[in-house]
Amino acid sequence: MAATISFSFSIDPHQQQHQPWRSTIQHLPFTHIPTKPTTPLHLLHKSHHFPFTTPLSSSPSPPEPCLIDPLPTTGFMTNNELNKLRLLENFRYSHEFGSGSMWVGVMRAENLDSTVGLLSESFAESMSLPFGYVRFLAFLVKQYMVERRGLMPHMATLVAFYREEGGEEEELAGTVEVSFNRRGANASPPTPTAPKDSPYLCNMAVKKPLRRKGIGWHILKACEKLISQMSCAPIDVYLHCRIIDTAPFSMYTKAGYSVVKTDNIFILLTLQRRKHLMRKRLEVFNDPLEADVSSSDEYPYS
Repeated sequence: MAATISFSFSIDPHQQQHQPWRSTIQHLPFTHIPTKPTTPLHLLHKSHHFPFTTPLSSSPSPPEPCLIDPLPTTGFMTNNELNKLRLLENFRYSHEFGSGSMWVGVMRAENLDSTVGLLSESFAESMSLPFGYVRFLAFLVKQYMVERRGLMPHMATLVAFYREEGGEEEELAGTVEVSFNRRGANASPPTPTAPKDSPYLCNMAVKKPLRRKGIGWHILKACEKLISQMSCAPIDVYLHCRIIDTAPFSMYTKAGYSVVKTDNIFILLTLQRRKHLMRKRLEVFNDPLEADVSSSDEYPYS
């Protein structure tokens, strides 16, 4: 599955001007990448050239939550912001597959380089760029991610780790960016523009060899669980999906997202792909155990 990449700067080889990164990999902020970046960096993509493995704990369960070290937040934080930061630090979503297991949590400093590698390769693949261009993309993506990380708890980058059944190591399987409000929103969002006060998913990507296992689906579910826990009332969540990305579109539709608006055909004149803006209404889950964590092994596409 691919995603949409949305940076604050465009990485189109024909159009390299400054913009933010998606839930979708198209500009850097990424939007959703149904295995291919769209705008805010939404990637659900592959990766062959970066080592993404990390030692796995001897415990069969996900590692115990620990502080996201060090959080580069700036300025004074209110009690509400501190509480939300703690929620992010302790957030975990896990799922057992027939062939292995995965868990999702907030990206830590030690995961930054491997996540940058995954997103950079995913974006290069979606744009059919030569591999030599990946290094330049990685430089831009890392710069973007470091800056965005300083906006926590108004946004967060989630990473997913997967371990094959009987395996001794877990590996980085995917990532996604979530903004929760206007302070965490991208300065230059992709079109059609989503409300900045609403949660937004972008820059989602899944490592290519691990696609079609349901990992992308559970990354999406993890985002929804986190947004519900961070909200105090039912809320709409938005994401972008390129028109050409039919598999991710089907997954989003099955997950309950509907099209709100679609890019005008004239967007093609700016050398961008047309995109759907999609929306889903989420309820509030004060108890993490109430969140939807499906045990079904039948996942759409990702």
